[in-house]
Amino acid sequence: MATVTAKYLGDLRVECTHVASGTKLVSDAPVDNNGKGEAFSPTDLCVTALASCAMTIIGIYGKMHDVDVVGTEIEVAKTMSANPRRIGKIEVTFIMPDREYTDKQKTMIERAAHTCPVHLSLHPDVEQVFTFKWAK
Repeated sequence: MATVTAKYLGDLRVECTHVASGTKLVSDAPVDNNGKGEAFSPTDLCVTALASCAMTIIGIYGKMHDVDVVGTEIEVAKTMSANPRRIGKIEVTFIMPDREYTDKQKTMIERAAHTCPVHLSLHPDVEQVFTFKWAK
């Protein structure tokens, strides 16, 4: 059974449906690649998946070890490469909540991010940079 179904709507726009929940999202080609840039581009979705996956794994660590990571904010920047056009670099910045994390907790949180399935699935030529900003 499919996890996601998709339908091409024309004008370089695709509507995707998560089968189990019925949640929909639309992707649109970016302006610099003949699109309207009115929604996430497919490469935006890829870098968003990396950030979301890494945060999910951090959340699992937090839940298992009673470490509160709720409220963590994430900023994602993508750099495209040419010939072939592809994602060349993904920078994910985690802005951690203002809490008293121990050095061990900080280390484990940072390690957890690097074990997410999306991080491990991307081609090694895609540079992935994870930065953590700790309040204390």
